[in-house]
Amino acid sequence: MSGSIVLFGPPGAGKGTQAGRITVLTGKPWVSTGDMLRAAVAAGSELGTEAKGYMDAGLLVPDGIIIGLIVERLQHDDASSGVLLDGYPRTIPQAEALSEVAVVSTVISIEVSDDAIVERIVGRRMDPETGGIYHVSFNPPPPEVSGRLIQREDDNEQTVRNRLSAYHEQTAPLAEWYAQMGLLISINGNASIDEVGMAIEEALSGAL
Repeated sequence: MSGSIVLFGPPGAGKGTQAGRITVLTGKPWVSTGDMLRAAVAAGSELGTEAKGYMDAGLLVPDGIIIGLIVERLQHDDASSGVLLDGYPRTIPQAEALSEVAVVSTVISIEVSDDAIVERIVGRRMDPETGGIYHVSFNPPPPEVSGRLIQREDDNEQTVRNRLSAYHEQTAPLAEWYAQMGLLISINGNASIDEVGMAIEEALSGAL
């Protein structure tokens, strides 16, 4: 399948886990915009230096810089048949800009209800000594570490619902935009990791 794949879904939908599976399935490298920005800054490239100025000031990196980084990434040998984009585009203007520099063949939307996302994120706990991640319901910690677990400051219900609200405002129009182009595949994310992975594999199989 030639062309890039766009992956999106709400925070906590399991995009990272599924992105790894999609990469194995399609051979397309997984490109997270956050990782791409950090790599460009670390490399000291012209775009990376420009992006660092915005990041250091606490400002959003302009779309033009992100698109420039994507163009650079698409020139790597491993991206000859496209990449798996995670975290971009988030809005229709970004998608329009992306369409001018890359061929998007498929868009996968992992859809999870807001209440399920809240339960997933608010129940997360981290072991500060090992970095291990647990969940009070789905992945309880062993007794010997439960006493030292912490909850990330932004893993509270109000913050999560604010993030979800922003996500819906941005991506609902984006999903419709891609759907009208016949590119959108909606996946029910209210299932186990394996079930979601199998649904994505089945959806992609016709295009591979």
